[in-house]
Amino acid sequence: MYSYLQNFINYLSVERGLAPNTLESYGRDLNQYLTYLKEKKGLKNAEELSTTTQATVAGYLLNLQAKGRATSTISRSLAAIKSFYHFLAREMIIPKDPTANLEAPKQEKRLPKVLSVESVLKLLEQPDLKTPAGIRDRAMLEVLYATGLRVSELVSLRLTDLNLEEGYIRCLGKGSKERIIPLGSVAVKYLQFYLNHARKFLAATPGEETLFLNHHGRGLTRQGFWKIIKKYAEKLGIADRITPHTLRHSFATHLLENGADLRAVQEMLGHVDISTTQIYTHLTRGRLKEVYDKAHPRA
Repeated sequence: MYSYLQNFINYLSVERGLAPNTLESYGRDLNQYLTYLKEKKGLKNAEELSTTTQATVAGYLLNLQAKGRATSTISRSLAAIKSFYHFLAREMIIPKDPTANLEAPKQEKRLPKVLSVESVLKLLEQPDLKTPAGIRDRAMLEVLYATGLRVSELVSLRLTDLNLEEGYIRCLGKGSKERIIPLGSVAVKYLQFYLNHARKFLAATPGEETLFLNHHGRGLTRQGFWKIIKKYAEKLGIADRITPHTLRHSFATHLLENGADLRAVQEMLGHVDISTTQIYTHLTRGRLKEVYDKAHPRA
């Protein structure tokens, strides 16, 4: 069974060009499913996968639910399982896809956590600009808030992705899709400051191309960035309101609050479906209601 899983992961990587983080997520979810089949259903080899039915998969999802897994986790697991079975049926390893008519549980749409403009500005001002690491941190935070990049996209940036003269960056998002995102003048200023006064003290080798480096001179990881932003959030007493994507969510919400076009925000965020971007309009509507209640004499 596990050899077919590896073939499937290779297919996702080579033919569909999925990002390493996505491949890791697929592998983790499917490993858990195959372990369940082995331990609970006694399946021992790939051929026995053809004996699984829609009820088998539904039983696994109920098992996840019983363990208290979130609806979003269950939906993600089902998506991975459906894609795996579709691959097996297409390759004629199994006669039919048992998940063809199986629907994911409906998810409750949770609004993302967003900081006020004032809180964002305070967060941006936390790094110590007297140290190379502090200058790097300020540049990273400014870039995140200026562009709405995902953290994984931020730490993957290379020197060649910058065009500071024209004021934009190039980034490879989900599915290796390239997008060009404008940089504000403040982000450009701190990136130049980082490149001129800090990065050379962090780089272990002259040929290192990754933009943001850790104290070992190698590229920062998502976990490394998360520790950095959490440290500054704790200093401000807002750690409970910070997630790795807080500045991304704040970027989108603040743009829409100030009249930005929804399609433009969708393009900058790299959302394939505009419905994903529309969740931010719920936040801006709430803000409008708050302003109305405070300002209107007959509210």
